[in-house]
Amino acid sequence: MFRRTFLAASTAVGMLAATSAFADGHSKDIVDTAVGAGSFGTLVAAVQAAGLVDTLKGDGPFTVFAPTDDAFAALPAGTVEELLKPENKDQLTAILTYHVVPGKVMSGDLSNNMMATTAQGGDLMIMTEGGVTVNGANVVTADVEASNGVIHVIDAVILPK
Repeated sequence: MFRRTFLAASTAVGMLAATSAFADGHSKDIVDTAVGAGSFGTLVAAVQAAGLVDTLKGDGPFTVFAPTDDAFAALPAGTVEELLKPENKDQLTAILTYHVVPGKVMSGDLSNNMMATTAQGGDLMIMTEGGVTVNGANVVTADVEASNGVIHVIDAVILPK
């Protein structure tokens, strides 16, 4: 019970912080929205290293399940550094595009046991009972709108199979 209460309180605080960080009427695209939030430095660096900035600044719409810096930090030591190397660009691109679903999927569009096909080609399993999860990662802030789509903040990096 304590854990659930703590998570709910943490989510509420996170949502308030995200709301104030994103409160510009969603005139920025997905990349600029992520940069402005201040908690996606690793994700933005990875998007740059993979050469996906122009794509995610494009018309879209896109739905991005965006891992925070803390989510990347939870990966085994050295993982991010390895992925950012030029020789690993294809693997990095596959991981990043696995976090992107073509189209704009708002939280109200989600249902339990929903499958969503990613830009990478794999499928994500979305669960809505007891909180929303995407392949087991918790959605900590939903429906952060951008001019070319929506961001759902997640607490883990999800990896394609």
